[in-house]
Amino acid sequence: MFLVSLKDKLASLLSVSADDFVYPIPAELGDLSLPLFALAKSSGMSPAALAQEKIRLLEQSDLPAAIQSFQAVGPYLNFFFKAGVFNRDALSDIEKAGHDFGRMAVGRQQRIMLEYSNANTHKEYHIGHLRNLFFGDAVYRILAFNDYQAIPVSYINDFGIHVAKTLWQWQRANYKDSDAPKGWLLGKCYAEASGLLSQAEAREDGGAEKEEIKKEISAVMKEVESRQGKNYELWQETRDWSIAYFAEIYQRFDVKFEHIFYESEVIGDGLKMVAEFLQKGILKNSQGAVIADLEEYGLGVLPIIRSDGTALYPVADLALAKLKFNDYHLDESVYVVDIRQGLYFKQLAKIFELAGETFKISHLGYDFVTLKSGMMSSRSGNVITYSQIWEEAYSRARQEVSSRHQDWESERAEAAAEKLAVAALKFEMLKVSADKVITFDVDEALRFDGFTAAYLQYTGARLASILRKEKPADADYSMLSNRRELSLTLAMQRFPEVVAKTGLQRDPSILARYLFELSQIFNDYYHEVAILKAEPALRFARLGLLGSLRLVLENGFALLGFDYLEEM
Repeated sequence: MFLVSLKDKLASLLSVSADDFVYPIPAELGDLSLPLFALAKSSGMSPAALAQEKIRLLEQSDLPAAIQSFQAVGPYLNFFFKAGVFNRDALSDIEKAGHDFGRMAVGRQQRIMLEYSNANTHKEYHIGHLRNLFFGDAVYRILAFNDYQAIPVSYINDFGIHVAKTLWQWQRANYKDSDAPKGWLLGKCYAEASGLLSQAEAREDGGAEKEEIKKEISAVMKEVESRQGKNYELWQETRDWSIAYFAEIYQRFDVKFEHIFYESEVIGDGLKMVAEFLQKGILKNSQGAVIADLEEYGLGVLPIIRSDGTALYPVADLALAKLKFNDYHLDESVYVVDIRQGLYFKQLAKIFELAGETFKISHLGYDFVTLKSGMMSSRSGNVITYSQIWEEAYSRARQEVSSRHQDWESERAEAAAEKLAVAALKFEMLKVSADKVITFDVDEALRFDGFTAAYLQYTGARLASILRKEKPADADYSMLSNRRELSLTLAMQRFPEVVAKTGLQRDPSILARYLFELSQIFNDYYHEVAILKAEPALRFARLGLLGSLRLVLENGFALLGFDYLEEM
């Protein structure tokens, strides 16, 4: 990568790290800058004195051809590039790399398994699940691009107490003849069952009723766990509905998993591990239940098996973690789960540590998605379901496409609307850093201006429109001497660094912000510089510049998981 190589050369001349360089804001201060605060402190010199020392060193050195000048400004050493030379070499570099532009071997083939989209069968798939799905998928794509052996998997909880609640209410409510989508009905049953328990608890005389409900639900759970009887048969049928529903969602959003694990497939091995850990004293019995007492490590107590003998989710997680490391030979297992589970994964890692295992278990957390009305909850039914948000997003995107292209055939308009809707939903979830709450606003998500996917896709469509009008031939990029052209090329050359940083921090919002800023730079350039009306040689160079920009945007969009549109 040309810019990376240029920074490495300067770093070598100055005896610093290439990571020490920054990009000045505003750009008038320079194209590249070396802050000297930390270096001055470690050397015992003042920043100004150190700057002068570095200036003398540069004056005696054979500088790269792309460097036009340098100057010390207070505690900063600023560099200015020769626009023609930098653009010539940088754009040739992008063209040569093609769709591999941006790949940096920072992962060194480490085997990392990413587990995400851990939805529960027998519940509705909602907007919070979509944040998990899009976040995990984007991190996977970026790690794979960065030379990690990234392995995307999902783990579906198809065997918990929530299943028993849903099946209990399903049989009471008798929804089997309803025309509503079965996945939605299962979620409705879960919310209703949870509501009945809460209502009984709230009533002064509801204690007996609550205990009776819990007893009936527990009986359902035990029958399912026994793998025989009418409730087990109903579980098999309704489980298939949920799995088919999830598969439709993954297909729509182009999310692929190398493997999907199910709790029902590992629960047996988990129970064997519980018995083994009890014998070794890692777990212990407590009032009829099984727990991991981790108080001495500051990690509290983790319940493993309820007092009624039914398993809690750590049972399956213990077996699954062991299976992952033994069968896939991982360097690291990453769980993409919301921030509320941070303590749980520390507890899980500690249990394996006490068992003598050296598994590297990491929790990649993200904050909540809320509504304007407050927190969402599957129990209360206060959610924006996947079905609701998709129908709204697609409908609005379809209206937008129709208003712009009344002459398009229906199939063409529908395909474009689907891509717009997918991008809008994904970008809305990815543009916010994982540690921030998203207060989801459908109107904001589907705006066609501002910090949105539609703005990025519109930029791409504008590029495509220009490039369709004339093909560049024998571009001489040294003719690109405009400062805006240098700014645009420099921004494009930062793409590999941005992708590497995004992967190292596992934060797709870094890449999302970069793509937005890159698009802004282009749109400013487009409004101020003649492209198609320039004389032929300069026109070809500028068209080549836009061709490289298109390639960078295509790569960036693909890493976030949405399509580049030729028209919109």
